[in-house]
Amino acid sequence: MKKYLKIGPGAFVAAAFIGPGTITVCSLAGVRFGYELLWALVFSISATIILQGMSARFGLVSRKDLVEAFPTILPNKWMLYLSTLFVIVAIVIGNSAYEAGNIGGASLGFSLLVNSIYIELFGTSINYYIAVLIGGLSYLILSKGNYKKIEKILVVLVVLMSLSFLCTALITKPNLSELFTGLVPKFSSDNLLTVMAIVGTTIVPYNLFLHAAVVKEKWKDETGVKDCQRDSFIAIGLGGLVSMSVLIAAAAVPQTAIENIIDLAASLEPLYGSLAKYLLAFGFFAAGITSTITAAMAAAYVLKSAVKIFGETKLNVYAITWRLVILIGVVFASFSLKPIRLIEVAQVSNAILLPFIAIFLLWIVNSSKIMGNYKNTKFQNIAGTIVVFLCFLLSGNLIYKLLD
Repeated sequence: MKKYLKIGPGAFVAAAFIGPGTITVCSLAGVRFGYELLWALVFSISATIILQGMSARFGLVSRKDLVEAFPTILPNKWMLYLSTLFVIVAIVIGNSAYEAGNIGGASLGFSLLVNSIYIELFGTSINYYIAVLIGGLSYLILSKGNYKKIEKILVVLVVLMSLSFLCTALITKPNLSELFTGLVPKFSSDNLLTVMAIVGTTIVPYNLFLHAAVVKEKWKDETGVKDCQRDSFIAIGLGGLVSMSVLIAAAAVPQTAIENIIDLAASLEPLYGSLAKYLLAFGFFAAGITSTITAAMAAAYVLKSAVKIFGETKLNVYAITWRLVILIGVVFASFSLKPIRLIEVAQVSNAILLPFIAIFLLWIVNSSKIMGNYKNTKFQNIAGTIVVFLCFLLSGNLIYKLLD
């Protein structure tokens, strides 16, 4: 039993996708549609387990991260350089932008417990001290902690987050029959954008790069494949529990305008008391911290491998990158901005980008040259193809809706 309860590198994945964006999107889904979109979460969580399982298996067997596989799969020099540049822009620059939302989200957790997290400076509201505190804490964890220490910290935070949001959901006393009804897929022009946001905030492209990179720290060879798959299932399952708990809690709120976690807590407090406020405060703070750490790590791993393709091996790119990503996040999170619209747009963009990265992943895990006896089985290929097809279908519907 102890073996089955252990969580390892999968905690990085769960910690990454349970961020302020996930909590915001799931809150909006619950308030706007009740339990109607629970099916979208179940699909997203299942797809995440499938794709992250492939990514982790690739990293464990090949002893490489996804970027390091580029030269093997893309022997043409210009195709290799263009693909690498695309990944740098999509992951490194994208994660720098996400970092502001992560730090800002963790700051909002504080805002549930204090009167204001902002100060006025030259006529502008600035949240510099909380943002610096959160950025500093993330910096400390990444600079002082080795892989094992960071893993333990993330495992504790993921478990506590799961308990926090699960308790919040339970005190709302959800209707079980309505919950099961929400597992039946329902599409409409009204819920499509929210469905895409749920997919984009759960199946995170940069997690595929991060997972392949960190499994090598835990297991030394392919004999750890079964333990790795079990770890992914348990950790991502816990992350899915958080997402569903947030949606269920938000579904209890009367339909009204929700701009952030403060509005959700304010709506729940008259119904369920101050306990909901404190549970949400801790959950949102922990979500921001874990995503701040993992977004910076993912960007650093990607750029570290990418610059080697261009011939740079002397600079300590990993350390420079994660420090810079955190700094960018702190700077932009310091200003009084309402992140709700940006978060939604970012998650939808994520969902559009995802199918292309998933296709690349399917390509390399079917390579006998790289994977040997551990390449995809027919069942794994069918499951992966279904996930990619459905993601393309959702993306196509979204683009059609936006252009209509």
